[in-house]
Amino acid sequence: MATQAKAGRLTVGEGAEAREIAYVALPATPAGRDLPGLVWLGGFKSDMTGTKATALEQFAAASGRACLRFDYSGHGASGGTFEDGTISRWLEESLAVIRSQTKGRQVLVGSSMGGWIALLVARALAEAGEQDRIAGMVLIAPAVDFTSTLIEPGLSKKAKDEIEKTGRWMRPSDYSPDPYPITKALLQDGRKHQIFGTAIRTWGPAHILQGMQDPDVPWRHALALVEHLADDPAT
Repeated sequence: MATQAKAGRLTVGEGAEAREIAYVALPATPAGRDLPGLVWLGGFKSDMTGTKATALEQFAAASGRACLRFDYSGHGASGGTFEDGTISRWLEESLAVIRSQTKGRQVLVGSSMGGWIALLVARALAEAGEQDRIAGMVLIAPAVDFTSTLIEPGLSKKAKDEIEKTGRWMRPSDYSPDPYPITKALLQDGRKHQIFGTAIRTWGPAHILQGMQDPDVPWRHALALVEHLADDPAT
């Protein structure tokens, strides 16, 4: 018997830092109750209504698995402004939604920035003694450390000066006529979460999907991640 996905909102943070995080949770069917659930972690400026996120939910529904997808603050249906976003905030939101809306073992499915967030989620769960919650990962063009490895190296002197002077630079978008802010806070905070150069654990099998002609995440970036994985199988 099929189950119905339910939309909800979760408050993360307190006081001025509080923001409403929108999510859609699909419960498992009786037949899929013992299977690991699926958690979608989207990319930078992406939302949970994208084709990959909805395709994942459709796959989960067909196999009876539970599935969770959500929007980071400043994205999609969630509250907050994009300009206030940092890796720390989006990681905090991811952990809060996963802990409150899932049970048992989960496969983290992260796209682009979501691949980085997935690895940070796994690290945080392991540090809290919850590594058994991770059944594995699927990482799609994972943009690990992208603030320091993909954004900062491409900044012009003019952009750097503007970030230093005003706290942000409006970056032209290849996917929208409107530019979007790259903030000093995002770049500085991203450095605190760098994982290249450390032993990276996935706490289960990891499958990495990467296009050779991806314009945003070079294939060598994904290869570098494979080389940094410590003790877990990766394909």
